[in-house]
Amino acid sequence: MSIDEHSDDYKKTMLQKRFLNEIEQGIRIANREIIHSHIPKLNKNSVLAFAVSIARLRAHYLDAAFSAAGTDTGEPLSAEQINSMRLHREAYEEAKEAFEALRYALEQGYVDLDMDE
Repeated sequence: MSIDEHSDDYKKTMLQKRFLNEIEQGIRIANREIIHSHIPKLNKNSVLAFAVSIARLRAHYLDAAFSAAGTDTGEPLSAEQINSMRLHREAYEEAKEAFEALRYALEQGYVDLDMDE
């Protein structure tokens, strides 16, 4: 490979990196603007309240599972028991995923966290 070919490869690599950086910056700006229009500011209390609501959903899911297990007679669970567990599990898992999305948004700077409150 000649020096000119190396130089061209280097230029292409640098252009691609610049392009990717510009895209990343655009994504960051879009996320901040869009998320801010829905969630202007968070604080310790609002994040903790969200976490507590997820803990409640987890408790409901576990309660449904223990209730079903408590009626174990060796027979398959009833459709009602299975549906109850599924409903509670889905609610808990969705909320848990939302919390992870919030954590990511905070880490990326998409959401402001008011540290004074």
